[in-house]
Amino acid sequence: MKLAMNRLIALPFAALALIGAGAPAPFTVVETGRGYARLQDAVNAIGGGMGTIRVASGRHAQCAVQVAGDVLYQAEVPGQAVFDSATCEGKAALVLRGRSARVEGLVFANMRVPDFNGAGIRLEQGNLAVSQAWFRDSEQGILTGGGAGMTVSIDKSTFTRLGTCEGPGGCAHSIYIGDIAALTVTRSRFEAGRGGHYVKSRAARIELVDSSFDDSAGKGTNYMVDLPGGASGRIANSWFVQGRDKENYSAFITVAPEGRQHSSAGLVVEGNDARFAPGISRSSTFLANWTDDPVQLGANRLGEGIRRSDRR
Repeated sequence: MKLAMNRLIALPFAALALIGAGAPAPFTVVETGRGYARLQDAVNAIGGGMGTIRVASGRHAQCAVQVAGDVLYQAEVPGQAVFDSATCEGKAALVLRGRSARVEGLVFANMRVPDFNGAGIRLEQGNLAVSQAWFRDSEQGILTGGGAGMTVSIDKSTFTRLGTCEGPGGCAHSIYIGDIAALTVTRSRFEAGRGGHYVKSRAARIELVDSSFDDSAGKGTNYMVDLPGGASGRIANSWFVQGRDKENYSAFITVAPEGRQHSSAGLVVEGNDARFAPGISRSSTFLANWTDDPVQLGANRLGEGIRRSDRR
C-alpha cells in the first residue's frame, strides 16, 4: 500500500498559510494584471472571453458564479489558497455554467448548504478540468448536472471526509457526476468518507486509473465506485481498502444498480488491488453487475473474503 501511495502525486497536506481579510487584491486576472477584492468581480471581468484568475494564498470566504467564457482558477501557491465555507446560490464555492473551467492547486473546505449538497465545485454547464486540488470536510467535493458532450477530468487531487446521508433527498458523495459524456479520474486519492459513495458517476464513459480509495477511516459509507446506469471505459491500476464502518459493504464497484442507461460491454476492470482494512473479517464482492453486459474483468488482486464478481 505504501508503495502505491508513493506513486500518487496528490496534494500535500502541509499547514495552510492564512492572510487577513484586508489583504489587497487576492484575485488577479493574469492577462490584464488587474487585482480584485472579490472573486465574482474577477470572474465578471473575464466575462465571455478567456482568462486566468490567480488566487493568493490564504483563506477566502468567497464564492463565484461563472455564466460564460473559459476561466482558469489557479492558486498562486498550490495547496495554500483555501475557499472556506462560503457558497453561492446555496450550491458551491464555484458554480460553473460557462463554456469551460479549469481549477488548479485550490483547496475547498467546509461547504454546507440547507439541502445537504454543499460542494466545492458545482458544474451545471460546460467542461471541467481539475488538478492538484483538495476537497475536504464538506457535503460533496464535486457535483455536476448532466449534458450531452460535457466532460470532467480530475488529476492529482484528494478528497477527504466528504459525503453525507443526513439530507431528506438522499446521500451526497465525494464526487457525483451527472449524465455527461465522460469522466476521467487519474492519480487521485479518496479517503475517510462520511457517507454515500466515493465516486458516483452517470457518465457514459469512465476512465479511473492510478488512484486510491482508503475507506479505513470512513463512517457510514457505501460503494467505492458506483456506476448507477452503467458505463463503458476502464477502471485500472488502483487501490481499494474497505473499512469497518459501512452503511453498505456488499460491493466495491457496482454496474447499473439503478437500471441500464448506458452499455457496459466496453468496461474493462483490471490491475486493481482490493482488500479489507486490517482486522476486518467479512465477505464482499469486488464487481457487482446488475446487467447482462459482458464487463471485461481482468486480473485483479483481491484480499481474503472478496469475490471477483456476481450478477445481481
